[in-house]
Amino acid sequence: METTSPRAKVGRVVRGGASYMSQQGSVHAPGISKETVGSEVLYMGMVSVPPGGRTSAHIHEHHDTAHYMLSGDEIEFYTGEELEDRQVVRPGDYIFTPAGVVHVAVNRSPTPAVFVVARNEPTARECVVMRPELDARVP
Repeated sequence: METTSPRAKVGRVVRGGASYMSQQGSVHAPGISKETVGSEVLYMGMVSVPPGGRTSAHIHEHHDTAHYMLSGDEIEFYTGEELEDRQVVRPGDYIFTPAGVVHVAVNRSPTPAVFVVARNEPTARECVVMRPELDARVP
């Protein structure tokens, strides 16, 4: 993946780069970010939750996050102060998570769940606050 420190002055095509395991347990493949094109306000990339996998309870304190489910069977998406709100997400669905909302994604299927993700924080390795005391609330 190419890196650029100053803000881009022209449109750019960014080839997909190396993925990494995030601290919340999903696999991230950065695309558009401060590191790749000098973005000041936007991050966009791919996220996947492996078969039978889940994320740990966490929040993104200062930024909103949007996901679009590209492929997979379905995931369960839990939100709320005690992770009491359960929604089922399928390919073609969008998820909006406001800043400061605790959430967990669970993939009980045998196939990876793959998403395009965008958020209003430009860095590839986003600011995450882990909430381990809530992990046991999601079966």
